[in-house]
Amino acid sequence: MEDSVWKTVMGLSLVQGIVPRTLFGLTAVAAIILIGILAFGGRRRRTHPLVASLVAATLAGAGGLLATWLMSDVFMVFGVSLGWPVILTVAGGFAGLGFVLAAAVTLRGARRALAVVLVPLVLASTALGVDSIYGEYRTIGNLVGYTPYPPLGSVTVRKASMSVGEWRDKARKDALPSMPDSGRVFAVDIPNIESKFKARKAMVYLPPAALSDRPPALPVMELLAGQPGSPGRLIDAGNIAATMNAYAAEHDGLAPIVLAPDQNGSAMHNSLCADTTRGNAETYLTKDVVNWATTTLPVAKSARMWAMGGFSQGGTCTTQLVPRHPGIYGAMLPVDGELEPTDGSVETMVRRYFAGDRKAYDGQVPVNAIAATGTAGQALFAGAGKGDRKSVANMRTIAAAARAAGMQTTELVVPGADHDWHAVQAVWNPGLDWFGARTGLGEMTKSLEEYPQVEVLQ
Repeated sequence: MEDSVWKTVMGLSLVQGIVPRTLFGLTAVAAIILIGILAFGGRRRRTHPLVASLVAATLAGAGGLLATWLMSDVFMVFGVSLGWPVILTVAGGFAGLGFVLAAAVTLRGARRALAVVLVPLVLASTALGVDSIYGEYRTIGNLVGYTPYPPLGSVTVRKASMSVGEWRDKARKDALPSMPDSGRVFAVDIPNIESKFKARKAMVYLPPAALSDRPPALPVMELLAGQPGSPGRLIDAGNIAATMNAYAAEHDGLAPIVLAPDQNGSAMHNSLCADTTRGNAETYLTKDVVNWATTTLPVAKSARMWAMGGFSQGGTCTTQLVPRHPGIYGAMLPVDGELEPTDGSVETMVRRYFAGDRKAYDGQVPVNAIAATGTAGQALFAGAGKGDRKSVANMRTIAAAARAAGMQTTELVVPGADHDWHAVQAVWNPGLDWFGARTGLGEMTKSLEEYPQVEVLQ
């Protein structure tokens, strides 16, 4: 019973439903009462209490707007622009804090207590507002690091016994093996045999066909979160299980197997997805993860059946690793990626990660990797939030390099999205159909222009 209650609490949504409605409702009610007290019940001074609080709100909001804009777009403290929806939300939070703090100074007793109580409510409401824009923490469990997924060892996973084509033939004859109605996500520790890289638990999505007693050899999408981030957050914020299950429901239980490994080792560490003095992340992702999957799961082994994708830093990893390993990966699906691995200045990275070897760093830059080892057999399906102008420019630069290498390229932007998980979901929705058609799972039944959430640039 206690375990069930705990899981229910951890599963409560932070972006819709009772939690945000309750928090925003309490904040609004308390704010209205406070405004009424200031307007009609505050102690009379030379300056009316409500006027003083409004002046404080205006100054604090303007200061917050300026500070957040400078951090976001001028000094680029976070490496990317936060986008105007986030900047304005944070500025609104500053304005709210200015208002309630000024009220707390003006009021006394229980009235002051109400103003003080509003401080955490305003902070929490602002944080929830920012989260709803990014779509990063979708549940309370995501916020506290709770992982609801069972271990992979809790189910029996068999090796492939047929091809995808044979599975589809059986579907036409109504002769498919038994399988569950939907796929599931599992947690697993992937052995770091070759890399010795200290990774956190990976997440694995297995579609219904993979959980049958005679599974086909399925294509694979190796997906990487941003930094900070985690495999669990990628699964949740990317809405992976629901998206894949919807696809499987329309394709006789077929969908790609999704591997979500940890490329960084911790939320605050950036491995650059390379083999460096700070860990062999590239070997872990391209050898340990791949070797484990091919020996443990019903996966296809040809490069055309493997894709890598990722968001933000994970998108950067995608465009640097896929062309460096054309024998493993045939496609890349990056969203909001950068032009190069980034953790400080290039000089700092060369010194800290590559022991002063500038050539080793340059080899990890996506356009260089594409030109050096990318092949015409590989393909790029890239996207970016339309409001994230830097990421859009990055995408176009990398896509141009991919086209020069003879790759098939697709470039999408997502109106109304910035550097956030809403862009990821919007891009990977048609991306899944595209990859499914590329690997024989099914045909694309509509053109990219018909998908409602994206605009096609190329």
